[in-house]
Amino acid sequence: MNDLSQIENELRKLRPARPSPILFERVEEAMTDGRIGASHTVKPERTRYNWLSLGFGLAAAAVLVLFAAVKMERQDSGKEIAQTSREPETAPLLNRAQKSTSTDRFVPAGATRLVYNTRDEGLQFAGNSGQPLRRMRYQAHETWQWRNQTTGVSLRVSYPSEEVVLIPVSGE
Repeated sequence: MNDLSQIENELRKLRPARPSPILFERVEEAMTDGRIGASHTVKPERTRYNWLSLGFGLAAAAVLVLFAAVKMERQDSGKEIAQTSREPETAPLLNRAQKSTSTDRFVPAGATRLVYNTRDEGLQFAGNSGQPLRRMRYQAHETWQWRNQTTGVSLRVSYPSEEVVLIPVSGE
């Protein structure tokens, strides 16, 4: 028990001292001072924009747009858009009519198939099949091209396509 009384005595010594009366006077003066408004709220200072940096940024963007426009104009002016011919257009038509029609036809020149989506729709039992079939759906873009060898004219047809394939699955 003697130990507890010693601890209590030490704790009493550690208590904070009373504030001085001068501190209370200063706090009272600060509260009644006219610098703080009656509502006792301090309004945050309004954020101001740096208009000078905004102006420089807009000017730099405008210069970049002008350079891009000039560069595009230079690229377009170098290309030839149309070509004029001094020969009349009826001459090649007459020559083509005189040639045989067997050489004047379209011949397949190429085909491409671009598969852009493959979807596995899972296993299914189709019809009288004794084993499961995996159903695959392919979405593609197909392009067919034909060329006329005598005139050099080409024809190209592109279209989307969708194909469903059933693949047998073995259980081994």
